[in-house]
Amino acid sequence: MGWLAQLRWGWVERGLAGLDWLARWRGRGGDQPVHLETGIVGEDGAYFHLSRNGYQVVARRWSAGNMPGDVDLIAWQGEVLCFFEVKTRTAHDATAAEAAVDGHKRKILRRLASSYLRQLDRTIPPAVRFDVISVYLVPGETVEVVHFENAFTWSEHRPEWA
Repeated sequence: MGWLAQLRWGWVERGLAGLDWLARWRGRGGDQPVHLETGIVGEDGAYFHLSRNGYQVVARRWSAGNMPGDVDLIAWQGEVLCFFEVKTRTAHDATAAEAAVDGHKRKILRRLASSYLRQLDRTIPPAVRFDVISVYLVPGETVEVVHFENAFTWSEHRPEWA
């Protein structure tokens, strides 16, 4: 991605952050608990990280409707369909954010990904990858995004960070 596209994404990201600030200042927004708002800000950061790195995001907070849970982000990287779980923290705790993607969460994500694939209009399913993105929103510091590509697969195995 060229410098002009990088510049454009930076302007869009700052513009949206400014609109969020203006909404809070005017007393709008903030209807959700703080931890949910923090998660949404982290997902926004992950979205812009992916967009700047050439991913084509096709869904945010996707839910199957008939099963619990949601997929934070779904994006194409070339011919590979990637399902993202985003974990956001406001501090660097002893436990890394990505460690919160446990076996139960991975099982839910696999089930949701399978449901998403069934609704695609393709005779041959695409290659799939499961990624985890940790976003750290530490006050007074720049946003830190850590992207774990291929964090887990269709079958269960111990993730590298565990």
